[in-house]
Amino acid sequence: MPRSRVRGISQKGVYILPSLFTSMGLFAGFYALIGAIQGRFELAGWAIIVAAIFDILDGRVARLLQAETAFGAEYDSLCDMLSFGIAPAVLMYLWALVHLPAELHKLAWLAAFGLAACAALRLARFNVQVGKQDKRYFQGLPTPASALLVATAVLFHEDAGLEPWPWLWFGVSLVLSWLMVSNVRFVSGKNVDLRQRQSVGIVVFMIAAIAFIMADPYRVPFTLVLAYCLHGPLISLWQHHRLARYRLARRKVTARRRRERESRVKNTGEEER
Repeated sequence: MPRSRVRGISQKGVYILPSLFTSMGLFAGFYALIGAIQGRFELAGWAIIVAAIFDILDGRVARLLQAETAFGAEYDSLCDMLSFGIAPAVLMYLWALVHLPAELHKLAWLAAFGLAACAALRLARFNVQVGKQDKRYFQGLPTPASALLVATAVLFHEDAGLEPWPWLWFGVSLVLSWLMVSNVRFVSGKNVDLRQRQSVGIVVFMIAAIAFIMADPYRVPFTLVLAYCLHGPLISLWQHHRLARYRLARRKVTARRRRERESRVKNTGEEER
């Protein structure tokens, strides 16, 4: 086969491979939607987790193969809307929110709609801010994290034989919706370049995380995702607390200097008399 043709096929493969992972994620998200509608909530939860795995892989593969394109970015965003916007919103509604009192039925589907709408806003904001923000952090809760919290919560309840408390998950839906469109920063992990050497600690952490997940795939993922969703607000509160203390200290120093200047001026006036 001519070398030029081999190069052409290889180049096509580079661009097709990330889109293939994205399409597989879309399939998993659509499967989750069907599972939720059929009342197979555990299956829907696993499908959303699979969609999140493919979402991680498509971006990593595109960067490793240097195959990032505008088409791939837009295609990935549209697929994410189904997998991490529509599917988890429908799952949340049919699994927990539908059990709210009948007279509050509108609140139930409005909360689910809030999840879907805020996911769309979060994805749109991410698209227009690509390349303009610190890649170490996400601005607002990523849509996969919001979807994974819903999915892993379903698995946790199914494994423990617990029934979801609708008012709790109504509140969780509102909080997740707000976090997605907020300015709260969340660690992205994108600064870890797989093409470069990394510290042994990162490898050990990844191996330990995988081992914990495999030991209890129904409880550990929920705990890890919940911790991720909470770390952003907690860090923001800590930073605001530190900033408030810094400003208070600055005001105290300024006030003390002002009093010292006034005292010196007063003493000088008395000496001149």
